[in-house]
Amino acid sequence: MNNHPIVMTIPAIADNLSIIRSVLYALAVKAGFSYEEIEDMKVAVTEACSNVIQHAYGDQEGFIRISFQWKDVDLYITIKDDGAGVREEGESTIRQGLHAIPLVEASIGGLGIYMMHALMDKVEVKRLNGTEVVLIKRLGRIEEIV
Repeated sequence: MNNHPIVMTIPAIADNLSIIRSVLYALAVKAGFSYEEIEDMKVAVTEACSNVIQHAYGDQEGFIRISFQWKDVDLYITIKDDGAGVREEGESTIRQGLHAIPLVEASIGGLGIYMMHALMDKVEVKRLNGTEVVLIKRLGRIEEIV
């Protein structure tokens, strides 16, 4: 796979989630990810994009910028918004993936981040002029796909 990113800017509305999942599916199949890995990525990406749709812009219109980029055998999926978002009281715990506390003690709003951590190999959340979520999935088998 080449390392040139594929970048989309799309209105932050629920109707566009299927477009994002379709692009992810096409790229992941071509790269050689298994069906289970692709489904995991689709759930994680849908959750990250749903967070943008629900929380980033309030009642205003906004956009999701999503990029797919290869770095060695890792697929980096970056979901970015420019919205104000919502700041949770336990935000630092949520960003760590809730690994330090039992799941039953997690706040409802933090479960999406927990799922992303469970389904992806690595998750990074950055908050500066909006929110950026980077989801990283390592390709399990390395074969040349024709």
